[in-house]
Amino acid sequence: MITLIDYGGSNLRSVHKALEFVGASVAIATTAGQIARAEKLILPGVGAFGAGMKALRQRDLEQAIRERASQGVPLLGICLGMQLLFERSEEMGQHTGLGLVAGCVERFPAGGPKIPHMGWNQIEHDGSHPLLAGLPSGAYAYFVHSYFCRPAEPATIIAHAGYGQPFAAIIVQDNIYGIQFHPEKSQQVGLTLLRNFVEMGQPT
Repeated sequence: MITLIDYGGSNLRSVHKALEFVGASVAIATTAGQIARAEKLILPGVGAFGAGMKALRQRDLEQAIRERASQGVPLLGICLGMQLLFERSEEMGQHTGLGLVAGCVERFPAGGPKIPHMGWNQIEHDGSHPLLAGLPSGAYAYFVHSYFCRPAEPATIIAHAGYGQPFAAIIVQDNIYGIQFHPEKSQQVGLTLLRNFVEMGQPT
């Protein structure tokens, strides 16, 4: 059972459909109690970091997510959901995130390619993590973002993409996973990643 966290401002429906397509049973969590019973969690999201964290706090979901993650339950953040896993973001001010992954969320620097980074881009990896099973390095995924995650520990990054500079496309830290692109819009590449997350056991 995959539990999708609904905090009122995410791309919930399209992620839900993609998960069902790969054979997952999906529940929607709108309360802390539902998160506390989850076997696997997905935090989707589009929009601004500050608004996303505000929505989680207004619904009393922030601490429940932290507690369930600390208990070893797999948690996958998608796009904004990945960014919310980090300690802080500089998007439209300084904002505190869930703090599950050390590091920050930064804007792509001025003078580089057009912002936002929008469209298909290649992801590069060495295939060493189970989340990447069946996914060739160099495959294309669909991105829409103006900010990128900079983990404090570079080994957290298991796949890169490039947009004027290399940046983290996929991160893993123990039971915490993050995908910067939209798997639900990335055709077979995205479905493969979601299927791998659904089928993976808990990390040891």
